[in-house]
Amino acid sequence: MDAVFSHRTGARSAVGALTLALVLTACTPPTPQPSASSQPAPQSPSGSASSTAMPSASASPSTAGDADETAPPHPGDKVISSTVTHEWTVPGPTASLHTDHKNPVPIAPPPAAPLPTLHAIGAGQHPAETPPYDQLSFRFNGGFPSYDVAAVPELISDASGQPIPMPGTGSILKVTFRGAQAHTADGTASTVTSAPAPAIGYKALTSYAPAGDFEGVLTYGIGVGRPMNPVPETKVRVYEVEKIEQGQHLYVVAIQLDATNWK
Repeated sequence: MDAVFSHRTGARSAVGALTLALVLTACTPPTPQPSASSQPAPQSPSGSASSTAMPSASASPSTAGDADETAPPHPGDKVISSTVTHEWTVPGPTASLHTDHKNPVPIAPPPAAPLPTLHAIGAGQHPAETPPYDQLSFRFNGGFPSYDVAAVPELISDASGQPIPMPGTGSILKVTFRGAQAHTADGTASTVTSAPAPAIGYKALTSYAPAGDFEGVLTYGIGVGRPMNPVPETKVRVYEVEKIEQGQHLYVVAIQLDATNWK
């Protein structure tokens, strides 16, 4: 991902528990990856506005593994905790899915970044789950940022105030992370080491685009569903996973889009 993030960013929270296999399982991403071992442990982050219920039992774990991973598994990979912060619901322009996390600033002394930093983005399909869903996951170093997920008529660049084209979409979700960033300390480069192509091409998850990285606010748009007449409302579920992956201690916020309408 380019330093198309010339701005600065933010987000954190949750409730519930379940294995990573359930969180990020049976994916069919652009480049499938092998499974990582998982050792789930319940967690109760504060400030979540979500249900404490686990996903449906029909969404059973799979040994196929976490195909949203951005690299092959490492011997030390494991899941520390897994939490549903928002169960299936339709976010609206005035009713966003909000999760709040409190991090000290700075989260670590220099040369570490002062805020949770976006490390990688992953995408995957889960057609065998109930409901089937497509997923876009944001992997952070340092902690969970706070975040909002809302439906918007168009994605606006935080820098220019101009619309960002997202062709082939039926609707758009705006994900705003607060208390986070995706750039190096000197602001000259992106910290994102791995990400799928912007035109993902799934049925529910068609594309994504960065829209801002400025003063602790990191913004992305998610293209939902190719045009239909009428465009269906799409339910969204949000997971948080704390894990060790490729030797990195990561905090994953996974946005899941119900793909039932395109099955």
